[in-house]
Amino acid sequence: MQIAYWIVAGVLGVFYLYSGGAKLLRTRERLQPMMKWVRGAPMGAVRLIGALEVLAVIGLVLPPLTGVAPGLALAAAVGLVLVQVAAIILHLVRGEARQLGLNVGLLVLAGVAAWLAMVWL
Repeated sequence: MQIAYWIVAGVLGVFYLYSGGAKLLRTRERLQPMMKWVRGAPMGAVRLIGALEVLAVIGLVLPPLTGVAPGLALAAAVGLVLVQVAAIILHLVRGEARQLGLNVGLLVLAGVAAWLAMVWL
């Protein structure tokens, strides 16, 4: 179970570290080609989402790795599930149903990570 967790957490970590870091560091103009929804969103909200994604990666990796509060890995994974539920709702409201594939995949991976993180409880 732990090996499976680390594989899933690694995939999520790479994706969200890139995505969250981009939201934190790039301008609206540089984000828009890959994230159309940024056009209508306040940059403060975009930055907040990016910070939450980066914090979730830290929560997925550090607690189980150090053994300090490993239950935080479950909380981080559940947080990523909620991020993807919100993203799916946003895309549906904007009429962007074609773009749901990645979100659904990330939702499933985050759900699997949450399930696997229960090994430390």
